[in-house]
Formats: sequence, structure tokens, C-alpha cells
Amino acid sequence: MELIDKKYTEKPYMGVPRMTQWLRKDKKYNVNKKRIERLYKLMDIQAIGPKPNTSKPSRENKVYPYLLRGLNITHSNQVWATDITYIPMKTGYMYVMAIIDLYSRFVVGWSVSNSMDAEWCTRVLDEAIEMYGTPEILNTDQGSQFTSDLFTEFVENKEIKLSMDGKGRAIDNIFIERLWRSMKYEYIYLNPADDGIELYRGLFEWFTEYNTERRHQSLDWVVPESLFFSSNPSREWVGEGFEEKNKLTNANTLS
Repeated sequence: MELIDKKYTEKPYMGVPRMTQWLRKDKKYNVNKKRIERLYKLMDIQAIGPKPNTSKPSRENKVYPYLLRGLNITHSNQVWATDITYIPMKTGYMYVMAIIDLYSRFVVGWSVSNSMDAEWCTRVLDEAIEMYGTPEILNTDQGSQFTSDLFTEFVENKEIKLSMDGKGRAIDNIFIERLWRSMKYEYIYLNPADDGIELYRGLFEWFTEYNTERRHQSLDWVVPESLFFSSNPSREWVGEGFEEKNKLTNANTLS
């Protein structure tokens, strides 16, 4: 799975047949297509690109339209995007979920788990909203966690518009795919963790550096943290964090 993850991160258009041939011919692993299909499912990955009948929604879960095509993103908390990725470790594996503000590339939330479920995804989103405010649009893929009633009802109750990638089209969520690539090549593959605690501590340092120190060429070399808060006037810095300006609450207190 570690070999698959590295190759898929480098070339996400590789489907099961090509990955099977690469493992057999280049890496000399005696594996068959059925096993690679099972591992793709376990890792929750699939080759990007159009698939047959992708316009047909799942009967079990809700599927929402993709809202970002042609959208002009002009400020923080306009659009957030979220995804889950597989993390190989020295023994076993875990998953990481992250939520990124598309205007500033600021990671507003992330979490580590040994399983993927809708409750976990909902909790991570709730914590991000509590910390950084409510986005206008949330973009996800069509994974079962994000199409579940628990998750979609939470999003709708927050009056957030839910946008979903086309099935198998990682390109629709390109910014968070780039985040995964950077995270894996700069940290995960160089520092395979022994356990979940070590993984969490290492990712905490990596995400902190990403938010507060990394300068993006596409952002005119501004760090994500600075751009996120400079275009989010309803918030201000207070020590290590920030608080929401709320004149109505202050006025009520004074009265």
C-alpha cells in the first residue's frame, strides 16, 4: 500500500490495471488485479478522469452539484474544500482529513483517525467552523462520509452550500490534492511514524509551518495565515489566536 500511495500521489491518473502492471513488472510483486482493487478501495482512491455513468447519483446518499466551475473566489471563508487521504506508517496505516480555505490556502482544520466515518468528518468540520467562522460553500468528493445524512444535514443546518466533485475527478479539488502531495513528499514519506501519537505531533508541526511560514507563489508570496485574516474583517488577532468582533453582544451587555 505504501508503494501504491507513493505512485498514486505522483500519478493520480493511474487506475487499477496500470498500477497492477507497474507493481508486477517494475517492482516484481506477484499481485493480481483483484488484490489491487481491494487495496484501492481500502485506501479510498481511484484514478482521476471521467468514469462511465458518473452523472447518476447514488440511491443511498445525496449527491450535490459541483459549484466551483467558473466561480471567482475573492475572500476568505467564501469556499472551503475538504478531503481524506491514506497515511502509510511503519506498521499499519491511518487517515488524515483536512479542510482548506481556497482563497488563502489556509488549513482551517485537520484530524487523524484510524477509520473513516461521517461522525469524524462532521466533528472536524464543526471544530473548524467554531474556530474560523462559517464558509459560504464547502466542496467535497462523493465519498460515503460526505454524502451521508449526518454530514449533509449538518452542512445544510449551518446554511452552507454543499458542492461535490465529479466522481473520480480529483482535479475538481486540485488545491487540497496539492496539499496532500506536499504533505506526503515533505513529511510523511521522509518520516514514517511508529504510531498515531507520533504522526499527530509531526503533522501538527507541518501544518503549523504550512499555515504560518510557507509563502505561495500563486499568492504573491504571502503566507496563508496572513491572507486569510487580512480578508476576514470580522475577526481580529488576540494573542496567539483571534476573537470575533460582535458589537451586538457588547451592546446588549452594556444595556
